Amino acid sequence: MISSVTGPPSLRPVAIRGGLALAALALATAPFATSRAQAAGGGAPLDQCWATHYGPQPPGALTASGELFDNNADTAATSLGRNPQLPFGTRVQVTNVANGRSLVVRINDRGTFIQTPQEPKCLDLTDGVFGRLGGSLDPDAGHIVVTQTVLN
Repeated sequence: MISSVTGPPSLRPVAIRGGLALAALALATAPFATSRAQAAGGGAPLDQCWATHYGPQPPGALTASGELFDNNADTAATSLGRNPQLPFGTRVQVTNVANGRSLVVRINDRGTFIQTPQEPKCLDLTDGVFGRLGGSLDPDAGHIVVTQTVLN
């Protein structure tokens, strides 16, 4: 089960998966001026959007697909606001726009985050993926600007 808990504007929504609350992380408030068209698949790339990361998780936390959460795995959550939804198991190539680093992640979770023009969030990455793509966990940069390509 996934539900949303909101807090002060400086905090990203807290997701609850399997009844366990996830830590809230501060988001950067830099302006973002690109469209967020969403691809239906077939290898079509998406425009730029923000990828955030989970942060610390309690032991035994489960993803929406029922998998045991692994904060170092090449996996991600996709927004419930995405239309059409990406099925669990979908592989997505994620590229950090700032440095060109790219990884393929597997969708195994749903986030409750909503994409808005002010906060165009498209993926919630594990901390491992976020770091491998060049995101800074210490100090926490909050998000990286990425492009996504659905591979299957």
